[in-house]
Amino acid sequence: MSKSPAWKTWIVLLAAALLTMAVPRSSPAHCDTLDGPVVKDARAALEKGDVTPALKWVTPADEPDIRAAFAKTLEVRNAGPAARELADRSFFETLVRIHRQGEGVPYSGLRSAGTDPGPGIRAADQALDRGSPDDLLNSMTARLAAEMRQRYRRAAETRRHADDSLQAGREYVEAYVTFVHFVERLHEDLSQPAAHEGSGEGTRKAAHSHP
Repeated sequence: MSKSPAWKTWIVLLAAALLTMAVPRSSPAHCDTLDGPVVKDARAALEKGDVTPALKWVTPADEPDIRAAFAKTLEVRNAGPAARELADRSFFETLVRIHRQGEGVPYSGLRSAGTDPGPGIRAADQALDRGSPDDLLNSMTARLAAEMRQRYRRAAETRRHADDSLQAGREYVEAYVTFVHFVERLHEDLSQPAAHEGSGEGTRKAAHSHP
């Protein structure tokens, strides 16, 4: 039996939500790496002598701190190569720390370039690089369907025998909890409002659980 358009839309939305589950909620994403998007914009700002590229990563309330750190960095950079390296690193640390703080996630220092951000973030970045979400949606839809069916099948099968014995009942409870929590997390992700274009709030809350 063919799926209705509404069901297809639901699958696509859930597939997108599943992407956020590929990496644990506490994942540092890749905004705290030396080759991540935040530091890349910080480098660009320093090369141009213009803080603007870096400001997109912080809220308006935090902008004065970044401007002050940037001005101090430009001043110290003139003291020589060693001072330049230390000043740049300090600015990277400040920008990433304040950006993470605005996201409400902990900051534990810059990570080295080449650090693997995890499959979810890699997939999201690749979609943006390609200029289309189609490959991402296709792969995630297939994965979601498989994961959903597996959890549902286990819960449905154990439910039929839940009253046969204590052991069977516990097996059902385990399968039930696994299935229900899986669906619950998807619903929670879908109920989060999408950031509006140009919204500073969207930048602050973007999941790095997002770059």
